[in-house]
Amino acid sequence: MRLLDLDTIARRQHGVVTRTQASLSAAAWRRAIDAGTLVALHPDVARLVGTPDTPRQSIAAALLAAGTGALASHRSAALLHGIPIADPPPVDIIVPHRGVHDTPDSRGRTANAFHGVCIHRPRDLEHTTPHRIDGIACTDILRTLVDLGAVDADAVRGAVGHALTNGLATLDSIGTTLAGHARSRGRGVVALRRALDDWSLDARPADSVLEPAMRRLLARYGLPPAEFRARVGGRDVDFQVTGTPIVIECDGWTHHGRDRRRIERDRLDDAEFAAHGWTVLRFTYRRITTRPAEVADRIRRTIDRWAHASVA
Repeated sequence: MRLLDLDTIARRQHGVVTRTQASLSAAAWRRAIDAGTLVALHPDVARLVGTPDTPRQSIAAALLAAGTGALASHRSAALLHGIPIADPPPVDIIVPHRGVHDTPDSRGRTANAFHGVCIHRPRDLEHTTPHRIDGIACTDILRTLVDLGAVDADAVRGAVGHALTNGLATLDSIGTTLAGHARSRGRGVVALRRALDDWSLDARPADSVLEPAMRRLLARYGLPPAEFRARVGGRDVDFQVTGTPIVIECDGWTHHGRDRRRIERDRLDDAEFAAHGWTVLRFTYRRITTRPAEVADRIRRTIDRWAHASVA
């Protein structure tokens, strides 16, 4: 196969190809790796030299190595769905059957042949609906939330918040998912049930999700950093833009839109801040994550007005 054709295939797969796709013999495949044209990742799976080494590439490579029916899952599926996860997260995949990824060790026990990949073989595959994001097969958001709790229970509350505020799932759909696992006492189900209870009572982004989301936004658009959970006027605020009297508050996904008493209290707080020379900007987590340019523009214009007034 010509290098141009190989490049076309790799581009569709985040820079990775299989030996079968390349139509190379085992010997020719090894020569390409030895020559530096390809970088071996897993048996008969490699990336083209010069392609960026990204988490998505690692996930795509693991799925190609695992074969038909494999899905990105757990932390990998969470990453694909846009849920903030440790960077870079381990590669998690679900496989429906045993295959080349299983090799017996010296004692005859089955071992994982893929370096850096966590392979899962759940028994309840009937609850696994394939989904595709960026050309990568993965579990749907509801299954992902359950699986994430099995490997990182602390991340589930933030993941649920992200799913709710970005319209990926609803409280009802998550509740239905839990009902389908009613007999399960697995870690994932327990963690998701607790997270759902928390969000049903306190519909607000978890600090573990809110802080990094805002920090990424400020850095991406070249804005001054902000102190998280700053103490201003005798109470805690979400962020204070460093060196300015500008406060950023992140409103809950439902309470601030439906609870009149909450709205009135927020307005009184904002008026009190204004009386003491502070400016309060309010955004929803959804707007911070889906319309960062608009949020950044409003913050920048507010900073510019303050700076101009200070000079004048």
